[in-house]
Amino acid sequence: MVDLRIRKARAADADELTMLLNEIIAAGGTTAMEESFSPDQLRDWFIDGQSALACHVAETDDVLAGFQFLSLYPDLPEGWADIGTFSRKHPKIPGVGTALFAATLAAARTLDIQFINATIRADNTGGLAYYAKMGFETYSVTKDVPLLDGTPVDRINKRFQVNGR
Repeated sequence: MVDLRIRKARAADADELTMLLNEIIAAGGTTAMEESFSPDQLRDWFIDGQSALACHVAETDDVLAGFQFLSLYPDLPEGWADIGTFSRKHPKIPGVGTALFAATLAAARTLDIQFINATIRADNTGGLAYYAKMGFETYSVTKDVPLLDGTPVDRINKRFQVNGR
């Protein structure tokens, strides 16, 4: 088992997190994000921008192994936050998502978030399994959302009741 440390993300993490995220985007199939990020965009969206609520990183002695964020999303009801989880593909480090979720859940409680929303591509079996393991339940499906190349892919909307467990 790898020793993971969880801490709040800092603006200085943006370069390394951008490389991690862009590798995932380039591989395709596991995120609805299809266009690469710049470090400034990543910082604004996830770390310290107006919609960013919380962002944590998992780190080992060598690398940032992954990150998880909570953010406001205009289509969600009041009291809801959106979550995203990204872990390094190479080297793959087990336990990153589980370790990050404990910190994210604590942040959600501090922020008085009632529900955490996760929207996962239907073809992202790993992401669907992860969020189910964390206790998220499906509440709706958005059918046939086109990718940039026009391929329709359903989006599974899952929620986690923050103080319900």
